[in-house]
Amino acid sequence: MRTPGVERERKDFADFYQRSRDNCLRAVLAGTGDRALAEDLVAEAFARAWASWQKVSRHPAPAAWVVRTALNLRVSWWRRRRREVALDGHDRALAEADLGTDDALLTAVRRLPKRQREVVVLRIWLDLDTNAVAEVLGISARTVAVHLSRATATLRAQIVLVAS
Repeated sequence: MRTPGVERERKDFADFYQRSRDNCLRAVLAGTGDRALAEDLVAEAFARAWASWQKVSRHPAPAAWVVRTALNLRVSWWRRRRREVALDGHDRALAEADLGTDDALLTAVRRLPKRQREVVVLRIWLDLDTNAVAEVLGISARTVAVHLSRATATLRAQIVLVAS
């Protein structure tokens, strides 16, 4: 027998998943550069979100929680596999083409320092406000603004060089 509260939670989570999955995948792909890995990380992060849905649903930015969890999982994955040899560029063209994201932009975002990349992904791609980004990353709103400013200046310069 199913209870109405559980059904409501399932529907809320299903709606959240449908709204957020693609943006979360794009954000994690920007950080990893590997579509298969990004899909695995996002799937695991959504599974963890469902397992903790009562807590995650009250988070100010649940999609950011999923992205942050996926990126943390990547760090754990990297630590376990750091001695393995990576194949440079393996499946990269397919991964980027599938999402319809400009190759030059993805490459430029990947070149940003980690914190700037995180701010760009959360603030621009996930469309979180500055305070939500600050809370997710554990930094001040002013620091978010500084990182975003530096990142956009760097991206502008890189994209202009590619375009010319």
